[in-house]
Amino acid sequence: MKTRTSLLTAAVLVAGIAVGPSVLPAAASTPSVPAASTAAPSPGPALAAAIANLPRADATAALVRVGGKEGTWRGSSGVHDLRSGRPADPAGRFRAGSVTKVFTAAVALQLAEEGRLDLDRSARSYLPELIPASYGGVTVRQLLDHTHGIPAPDFPGTTVEEWYANRFQVHDPEDMVRSATSKKREFAPGERQHYLNIGYTITGLLIERVTHDSYERQVARRVLGPLGLRNTSFPGSGPRIAGPHNHGYQTMRLDDGTTGLRDVSVWGATDAWAAGDIISTTADLERFTGALFEGRIVRGPLLEEMFTLPEVTDFGTGEPAAYSVGLSMKVLGGREVWGKTGGRWGYNAAIASTRDGSRTLVYSVNSTDAKGQGMNRTAENIMVAAYGRP
Repeated sequence: MKTRTSLLTAAVLVAGIAVGPSVLPAAASTPSVPAASTAAPSPGPALAAAIANLPRADATAALVRVGGKEGTWRGSSGVHDLRSGRPADPAGRFRAGSVTKVFTAAVALQLAEEGRLDLDRSARSYLPELIPASYGGVTVRQLLDHTHGIPAPDFPGTTVEEWYANRFQVHDPEDMVRSATSKKREFAPGERQHYLNIGYTITGLLIERVTHDSYERQVARRVLGPLGLRNTSFPGSGPRIAGPHNHGYQTMRLDDGTTGLRDVSVWGATDAWAAGDIISTTADLERFTGALFEGRIVRGPLLEEMFTLPEVTDFGTGEPAAYSVGLSMKVLGGREVWGKTGGRWGYNAAIASTRDGSRTLVYSVNSTDAKGQGMNRTAENIMVAAYGRP
């Protein structure tokens, strides 16, 4: 099993304003409310309303940054933790979940620009000892846009309580690939789209194969370092969020048999790896989003891969494909909004922008059901406040 080192980075200050919360869980106390420090553009009042009155049943804290040519807005609400009731730290780090995929895709596209990865070449041609012949037709591009047809690997447990019990288990990416590719394919490569982590797990291994370096070091060298993202890191096999962070909570069955909130801030992320293990801040992700959409990370024609949806339908719903290479698209307020959401237990996050960069959005919501069936209510309200309704 490989040992994956953690790439931790120094903190930077995040300026912001706080929106006063009210207390829902009995364990919380009302935090103090700093005064607003920046003028809000048009979405300001709606955004303030979207994150007001935290903590509540669906979330304990929220951090929001809106930027771009149309103006800026900063807001935070809720508590650092339910025990102390201190105000949420607007500079706090958080698990960004599948926002990691955007970083992974960006590095893969850089390697494609350099001629070290061919998007139309089979993944098996790079990893012949790992990808079986039954998946020999899957291309690198299909891994990145979720049209590969490879099913998810097996993980122990079927309930949140069982997953919590296994939260410290370390998963090896090659073992996850073997588990997935030992199964029958869901569909022929390029025929449908099914959003899963496994394509990005394989992509992380492809990055390591062609660079002869770790995935984490490649992201650090190509993205984190050049952009000065000093507060973005990978946890490796460690289950903790290094540095200041607001605690995450999950609704689940407790030891006494009742249902309530459990602190799930300490939880390993090796099951996600290159698909979802990154830790960051809203300030770092805002800088990353601006640079990405301005073409300063992926350049030229390859950037269009991130803004091109495959002409297939979704495997589960039959709806048109919504995921490109690294990003997804939704029409909000009458205009296309591109970005990526992510969820780890206790944390929901997102980056988003209009194609022209006129309005960017980054949020972290300490969701109490971060992997629920639907979108978290606070997160959805933030997205609608920033861009408008679907």
